[in-house]
Amino acid sequence: MRFIDKMERKFGRYAIRGLMKYVIACYIIGYVLLYTVPGVLNFLTLEPYMIFHHGQIWRLISWVLIPPSRSNIIFVIFMLILYYQLGTVLEQTWGAFRFNLYIFGGVIFTILGALVLYLVLGVNAPVSIGASFSTYYINMTIFLAFAVCYPNMQVMLYFLIPIKMKWMAVVYGVLIAYEFVISGWAGRVAIFASVLNFLIFFLVTRNLKVYSPKEVRRKKNFQRQMNQPRGGGASYIHKCAICGRTERDDPNLQFRFCSKCNGNYEYCQDHLFTHKHVE
Repeated sequence: MRFIDKMERKFGRYAIRGLMKYVIACYIIGYVLLYTVPGVLNFLTLEPYMIFHHGQIWRLISWVLIPPSRSNIIFVIFMLILYYQLGTVLEQTWGAFRFNLYIFGGVIFTILGALVLYLVLGVNAPVSIGASFSTYYINMTIFLAFAVCYPNMQVMLYFLIPIKMKWMAVVYGVLIAYEFVISGWAGRVAIFASVLNFLIFFLVTRNLKVYSPKEVRRKKNFQRQMNQPRGGGASYIHKCAICGRTERDDPNLQFRFCSKCNGNYEYCQDHLFTHKHVE
């Protein structure tokens, strides 16, 4: 947890905001190719043989365009809307950096899994294993992550049946286990890579209370209250430039001036290392 916090303070400014917009854009491109020139998709799959022996390194990235599902267009539209909403809420709950870390972690684990599988099987590797790798299982882990954060949220299954997210997650888990059993090695690696990313992420960030909807809402309300003008003419010595708290709010708070900000800006212990420097 502390390691990720340090990474976020150092690299958080590079996180892609609104990442799900770009993920959905990749899906849309993939579906357009599927319905117009489906043969092109054969040149985009995550095919280790073509990468190692023919130098087609673009396949390390282009496979994310492979549609996660080939169902009818109505289901596709519903799926795109659903996962855009789930991903957007997760980003708002975790923050852009952690959501980036989760999505790109799933992508990286899938790539490594495909390459390692090919190297392990060697001459016994199937002629083509790339068709088994898409963002389908990464989508499933987005759903599972949402269910962990919002287990009691109720959705309408098929627009008719009310069901809580935690029970939907159980159904998803059973489906993933079933597909793992009946799939070939490539399919199992794709499933294992995505589930491994899900497990590692939640084990590393096991202090999930700070990302619960109740806690996120409480922090937002507190910050909004701290930013409101205060009456009564109360005096103070220290005041955080971000949240507005003073030593009168909590005598245990520690305050420091930031040497990198242009001006005399003082911050509390919670915002000293996470604020954006004033230039």
